[in-house]
Amino acid sequence: MAEHPLSLLLLIPILLVGVLLPCGDSKFIAYNTSHGVVPGKLNVHLVPHSHDDVGWLKTIDQYYVGSNNSIQGACVQNVLDSLVPALFSNPDRKFIFVEQAFFQRWWRDQCEMIKGLVRKFISSGQLELINGGMCMHDEATSHYIDMIDQTTLGHRFIKNEFNVTPRIGWQIDPFGHSSVQAYLLGAEVGFDSIFFGRIDYQDREKRKDEKSLEVIWQGSRTFGSSSQIFAGAFPENYEPPPGGFYYEVNDDNSNSPVVQDDMELFDYNVPERVNAFVDAAIAQANITRTNHVMWTMGTDFKYQYANSWFQQMDKLVHYVNLDGRVNALYSTPSIYTDAKHAASKSWPIKTDDYFPYADRINAYWTGYFTSRPGLKGYVRIMSGYYLAARQLEFFKGRNESGPTTDSLADALAIVQHHDAVTGTEKQHVADDYAKRLSIGYKEAEKVVAASISCISGSDCGSPVTTFEQCPLLNISYCPPSEIDLSHGKNLVVVVYNSLGWKREDVVRIPVLSENVFVVDSHGKEIESQILPLANASVVIRNYYVTAYLGKIPTVTPKYWLAFSATVPPLGFSTYIISKANRKASTSMQTLLKATGSATDTIVVGPGHLKLIYSENGGKLIGYINTRSSINASMEHSYKYYTGNDGSADTKVIPQASGAYVFRPNGTYPIKSEEQGAFTVLRGPILHEVHQRINSWISQITRVYKGKEHAEVEFTIGPIPIDDGQGKEVVAEITTAMKSNKTFYTDSSGRDFIERIRDYRKDWHLEVNQPVAGNYYPLNLGIYIKDERTELSVLVDRAVGGSSIVDGQLELMLHRRLVHDDSRGVAEALNETVCAFDKCTGLTVRGKFYLRIDPLGEGAKWRRSFGQEIYSPFLLAFTEQDGKEWRSSHVSTFSGMDPSYSLPHNVAIITLQELEEGKVLLRLAHLYEVGEDKELSVMASVELKKLFPMKKISSAEEMSLSANQGRAEMEKKRLVWKAEGSPEGANNNNKAARGRAVDPAKLVVELGPMEIRTFLINFI
Repeated sequence: MAEHPLSLLLLIPILLVGVLLPCGDSKFIAYNTSHGVVPGKLNVHLVPHSHDDVGWLKTIDQYYVGSNNSIQGACVQNVLDSLVPALFSNPDRKFIFVEQAFFQRWWRDQCEMIKGLVRKFISSGQLELINGGMCMHDEATSHYIDMIDQTTLGHRFIKNEFNVTPRIGWQIDPFGHSSVQAYLLGAEVGFDSIFFGRIDYQDREKRKDEKSLEVIWQGSRTFGSSSQIFAGAFPENYEPPPGGFYYEVNDDNSNSPVVQDDMELFDYNVPERVNAFVDAAIAQANITRTNHVMWTMGTDFKYQYANSWFQQMDKLVHYVNLDGRVNALYSTPSIYTDAKHAASKSWPIKTDDYFPYADRINAYWTGYFTSRPGLKGYVRIMSGYYLAARQLEFFKGRNESGPTTDSLADALAIVQHHDAVTGTEKQHVADDYAKRLSIGYKEAEKVVAASISCISGSDCGSPVTTFEQCPLLNISYCPPSEIDLSHGKNLVVVVYNSLGWKREDVVRIPVLSENVFVVDSHGKEIESQILPLANASVVIRNYYVTAYLGKIPTVTPKYWLAFSATVPPLGFSTYIISKANRKASTSMQTLLKATGSATDTIVVGPGHLKLIYSENGGKLIGYINTRSSINASMEHSYKYYTGNDGSADTKVIPQASGAYVFRPNGTYPIKSEEQGAFTVLRGPILHEVHQRINSWISQITRVYKGKEHAEVEFTIGPIPIDDGQGKEVVAEITTAMKSNKTFYTDSSGRDFIERIRDYRKDWHLEVNQPVAGNYYPLNLGIYIKDERTELSVLVDRAVGGSSIVDGQLELMLHRRLVHDDSRGVAEALNETVCAFDKCTGLTVRGKFYLRIDPLGEGAKWRRSFGQEIYSPFLLAFTEQDGKEWRSSHVSTFSGMDPSYSLPHNVAIITLQELEEGKVLLRLAHLYEVGEDKELSVMASVELKKLFPMKKISSAEEMSLSANQGRAEMEKKRLVWKAEGSPEGANNNNKAARGRAVDPAKLVVELGPMEIRTFLINFI
């Protein structure tokens, strides 16, 4: 935006008028707002704030500029614009701002004078940029790598622009809180405390009684007190306290009288307002330890005319302090945290997390764990792609003039918002998030193509070879592979591996002909397999390609080509697909119908793993692993919960099932409409079992040679609602295991937490929703165990899951509902897709993976394969016309020393070139302490072998968000006393962590669960 000199000149006297003009005999009152903390008194910390969702009812840009106000009157630009004169006119006033996605939009448009004022506000502590990420990310459906990335994006901007580091976590609106947020996105980014608004209503009441809303949160079983943080849950929500202290102009303030202090006018009310203030302060003090309480003065999108709040707070501070019973002060969470710390009290310890969250009876916010599964899947795919794209961008060298991965970074950061990836936004807002991801992907796709072209030997300046990619491969659409290979054409497939170890996996791509063969990077023909493309997949492909791209596919492939690719760490291998005069290895196809004999079985699996199906009915009945001697009964089925509409609630507030809330009204098993009909495909690389469960659910179960897990690809939708009933579709895995009500779910894709059905560690649970109240968020997976074995199920996106019955696991895979759940979004969760002049309910295709291991051996698969799910092979395609590819191109590449590989308990979660050639590197240990006898140990990474083609001049260890040195962060860390630990909880730390990096040896050590972040400079 261009600067307007005239308006700037006019602004200066407006800002200064209260300072420079004499008041004469006017009745101007100079309110005394300068009070700080007063020892011995109850101190009420007034924290002005505005909670600004980066998308919810309106899109992020609509919220920023204030458009589409028929939905919601909200304009963040107004908030920030009005803050400047409000803060300038009184240096005692304070404000906190959270969402960097908004702040950076605003900052780019400001003139140097306004920027200078804002820098002074930030330097003096008047304006505190709190939390500091691009958004206030979700904690249930965001993956920890995405949480780190979006926080880093905001923190590094704040550091570069203002030379400050945020101190406080401010997660006031996410719907429950993860242990990873506490120790990783809290303590490990250098926060001194974290505050939040939403915990279970039963938990909150007990904590009020015990004065334990504020705790020392030790979120990591591995790190214990070494990564603990002071954490506070608000007494109610993140609004002003009861008693009438809400001052947004043009809102309904009938219950919040202004402070009328002119005795010559009617309705003088200073004594009443002071008494209400003192009463509210004392009420909060009665549920809080120490003589400090925090009032959150604001709520969603407030301070659009900031002076309307500050005028009233000036008066409250002035008159309350004249009264003298309590002390009121302008404050921030940093000041409040320091005051709590200075009190030198001991605090209760909190472990694990704050899931699931219910705000009242029958209202468990566990539906959003699965809501909008298509968007959740897209986010996860883009997240893994972004990780790989940054690596390739580094290997080629970042081009500041573009294209870059920045647009995808920004889109991924925004969609981590707690009303974005959660699926709790309006439909047009969900569309906006998907559009931003698509735009970011298209630019990052150019980076990937240019990088692979450069590394493989083409001209790096203007590549001659054009590589294409297939973002719609999950619906069988890949134009680069659907080409006619006659007339000497060959298809070149470059397979990139973003993991730090050598990897072998099966590549599957659609092709037009079964007469093909595959040659590897050394020119050797390798084994391949042809599988037919199911008719149902073709229908979905055509419909969704038309819906997404606006065009009907011109060709229709008939087959999948599968081959096993072996790829070096941080590198690629090249495979050439050519026309053959013979058929490739074709899958043997068996169509089975009910036989009448209940004892006949079908064995599926080309390797150690065998799945046993009954020939009568086509049901999975057994799981055998010949290597590990596992022989277990197993069933796989589908069911749905009908969504409750709340109409039967007469004695409590009605509650329907919706985007946020899961409230079932009955369970209905889904039986196959074609009893016993299923197709088995067998070949040398994999076996497949195709099953049509009903007209809107089908699945393919795959068992690969050399793999010891089963892959289940489900296709669900359109979910029928013509009966007026919303449906929430669940997959069940049933075994005979005696799991004793206990199961384990991941925390944001990182640590696993023990769950016990109908039980909470922190309070006696009153069970009113036995299904919804036992659902938990999954980003990595879920498992159960007994005395002999453990069953693990891993997922490809965020979903909800549970173990409602011993020996059984269930995943909620899709939801389509017909009622709103009264939490503000005001829309039923009823996603549709339109093409060919019709709209149908959303069909979702995804995968989950299952495996049974001997007790104590499952972690190895969960951790290593879980990383492969997050970081799948990246495929790039080009055509070769006649010329021998290997003689003119690099056919295999690794960015690491060819003799080196990372240990299997370490992953590279960030490799990114920053400004001035600096490189951001994050290494993550994948195992918890005691999780695996061989891999839950100290690991080491040799940086010289990680970067063999560069010479490292320095490797500075940083905080997790890379905005301050690690050593500097540790020096500033506040030490808190925990109950039962009088010397200070940190003194009890026994967690194993890697030693400081020797600048000569450049070896990084990592203890279990440790993530270490480095800024690396090269000579």
